[in-house]
Parts: sequence; C-alpha cells; structure tokens
Amino acid sequence: MLNQEQLREFKKILDKRYYDLREEIRAELLESDDEHYIDLAGQVHDLEEQSVADLLVDLDLAIIDLHIDEIREIDAALMRIASGDYGICQKCGDDIEPERLRVHPTAKRCRPCQAVHESTHAGNRTPSI
Repeated sequence: MLNQEQLREFKKILDKRYYDLREEIRAELLESDDEHYIDLAGQVHDLEEQSVADLLVDLDLAIIDLHIDEIREIDAALMRIASGDYGICQKCGDDIEPERLRVHPTAKRCRPCQAVHESTHAGNRTPSI
C-alpha cells in the first residue's frame, strides 16, 4: 500500500502530465489552424495531393485523440487517488508496485494482471483480409 508521501508524489506527476498534455493539445490546435489544411485541400490538383492533405489532417486529429485519451486516464487515476484506490489492482486487488507506477502512473492493474489483459484483449493476432 502506498503511503501519503508516495501518493503526493504520484499526484504531482499526474497533475504535471495533465497540464503538459493540455498545452500540447492547445499547441496542436493552434498549429493546425496556422497550417490551413482546408486551404491546402482546396488547392489539390490530383488524387495524390488530396490524399496527402487528408493524411495531414487525420494525423493531427489522431495525435490530439491520443492526448485526450491520456487525459482521461489521468483523470481516472486522480479519482482513484481521491477515493483511496490508487495503486491497487482493479483486477485482483493486490498492490501495484511503486516502480510500475513511476513508469506508468495511470496503471490500473498489477504487472501479472496487465499481462493477462494484454494477451486476452490484444485482438486478432492473425492477419485477415
């Protein structure tokens, strides 16, 4: 079980990452406004240029989506800190090692349970058409 000092340490780490992500999202949005992909898309002359313009827009949106997903994970971790459940595996109830939390502060499962989760929720491992 984590002590109060460790909980404060992880809350500080999570708060900083939350702030950093918000700033990154803001910067991405401002940058995408400056790049005028809509203008670029309107100036395309063939399908390859249109594909590049679409890809640039999609890439920016995908990056922002990843940041938003991480913010949601941070919010959930901060709620676990507030409720006293932070550092406790949601699957088995064992403690999550502080070393794991330092590497992945939003972890909600211990290493063994995370390994099982990844092996059972990784999707179809064989390629299909």
